[in-house]
Amino acid sequence: MDTNPLPPQITIDGVQFNATPGQRPLRVDGCVTICELFQKRCAELGSRTAHREKDFGIWKSYSWADYWQHAKWIGLALRKLGLQRGEVVSILSEDRKEWAWFDMGIQCVGGIASGVYTTDSASQLKYLINDSSSRFLIVEDEEQLDKFLETEDDLPDLSKVIILEDEGLHDLDHPRCMLIGDLYALGRQAETEEPGAFEAEIALGTSQDTALLVYTSGTTGKPKGAMLSNENIMAAIESGAHALPARDTDEQLCFLPLCHILERDVSIYFPLASKSTVNFAESPETVFANMQEVSPSTFTAVPRVWEKIYSQVQFMENEATPTGRLAFACALKAGMARAEYILAGKPVPTAVALRFLLWDRLVLRNLRRMLGMDRLRRGGSGAAPISPELLKWYWAIGVPLVEGFGMTETSGIAALNLLNDNRVGTVGRPVPGNDLRISEDGEIQIKGLNVFQGYWRNNTKTAETFTADGWLRTGDVGQIDNDGYVTITGRLKDIIITTGGKNISPAEIESGLKFSQYISDAVIVGDRRKYLTALIMIDQENVEKFAQERKIPFSNFASLCAAPEVAALIGDEVTAVNKRVARVEQIKDFRLIDVLLIAEDEELTATMKLKRGLVEQKHAHLIEDMYN
Repeated sequence: MDTNPLPPQITIDGVQFNATPGQRPLRVDGCVTICELFQKRCAELGSRTAHREKDFGIWKSYSWADYWQHAKWIGLALRKLGLQRGEVVSILSEDRKEWAWFDMGIQCVGGIASGVYTTDSASQLKYLINDSSSRFLIVEDEEQLDKFLETEDDLPDLSKVIILEDEGLHDLDHPRCMLIGDLYALGRQAETEEPGAFEAEIALGTSQDTALLVYTSGTTGKPKGAMLSNENIMAAIESGAHALPARDTDEQLCFLPLCHILERDVSIYFPLASKSTVNFAESPETVFANMQEVSPSTFTAVPRVWEKIYSQVQFMENEATPTGRLAFACALKAGMARAEYILAGKPVPTAVALRFLLWDRLVLRNLRRMLGMDRLRRGGSGAAPISPELLKWYWAIGVPLVEGFGMTETSGIAALNLLNDNRVGTVGRPVPGNDLRISEDGEIQIKGLNVFQGYWRNNTKTAETFTADGWLRTGDVGQIDNDGYVTITGRLKDIIITTGGKNISPAEIESGLKFSQYISDAVIVGDRRKYLTALIMIDQENVEKFAQERKIPFSNFASLCAAPEVAALIGDEVTAVNKRVARVEQIKDFRLIDVLLIAEDEELTATMKLKRGLVEQKHAHLIEDMYN
């Protein structure tokens, strides 16, 4: 264990952190590992609610004592089955309480927890299991089990598969499979045979032990396993506490895949410090209904989710009566006037504040309640760029939304806007404990205790990711202004160089397109070509509504995209964006992708980011049509 003396401490919401963030030895409430902090919280909070989850439509509560007991059974059972310290266990499941229980149980006995997206195919699962040499695989249900059964002959290192749900599997008789109930029974037996063994394993952990293996989304080639140590995650917890203070009374909603480091931070690790309560959404399809039920205090999501909520409000506005539409327009105008002052860091004039107060009471408060955001103290957006116009819109309706920046390789957090220190169009200032710089070619580079250990069994890629003096190369292009705010203009690999020699970053143009209620995503094309074009995915719900109102005939998504009126509608949206950019950045032509993409499609990552290269490859005929 780390025997260095405690560094100077400060207290945030009753929790002790280093007075100087990023200072070694790094301790959160006196703990140097995730599992020490987990043990301390469970002992301290006991019967208090840690998690909620729906069971047959009813929210049920699970205490910190439940959290501890199940993690202990899991850890001891895996140890009894042969898990050694430093070996990997993979989790293939949607978000649920057991995800957190396994995450902590695995780590507490020295294992490395690795998540697998439920949208991954059997072949992708085979790659991840073999690349990580996973000894155990946790699967949610029969559907996910089938992926193992399809590839089991090609998984020689996998010892056992543990199944969380037994529906349809009561007659399963497979030597490498066992049900979760049997694992708990084995854990209870181990607890009886070796009292204190779980606690002893926790005490063996060190700050430099690899705790997590998080695979990158694979937008460029095969996914790489990023190794995150206890110190990396504790540094993220510390930075988050300084920049995103939370309360022990906070309610959260967990819905993004826990394989992704952003949701893992927000819904598993940060609550270990803040003591907040995490509610697990029933499924990705019920997120908005669950939002209304939970009405969370804080809510962090990717831009696609914030765009979808905005799109839903636009849909409701179109469905409203003329009086209702007029009232909302007046309320939004009052909200925008107030937001302009707040986002500029200026005092809101009394007349502007009173006008907002009136329309907030008449319209906006009810809207937030309808969205499940009536108690929202802070919203966060990350993992991809978000439109500045969309951020302003949320502030206008009374939802304080800030943008941040982080990567798997920075344990999910690097820079962040704050509610009282917010500059729209930037990703904020570096979080406490992080240093950022801009290289000669414009790349953002980072140094901090949250920066990962390297890529699993891939020294070549690890070496390429760090500079000679030890800074992480993010691959993002940007700038830092005189006040320290960081602006990301795009990815180094995505920069378009036209035949005229102009360097163009497509991210801002794409973000402008996605602000339209009729566009869900876009890819700008134009590298080594004379001008820019775009591949556009329409928003199905809003464009269908547009077509129905105008009696435009269509039978499916492809025929909807083929309608001339729809092409004209999107053309107007493209023209609006062109008016806001330089001439060389204007889109000269576009085509609609007439296939409705979902997370299971290979063109999208599990966090709904387009794989640019694959999209361009699969729709090359549309691109060539625009240039020919």
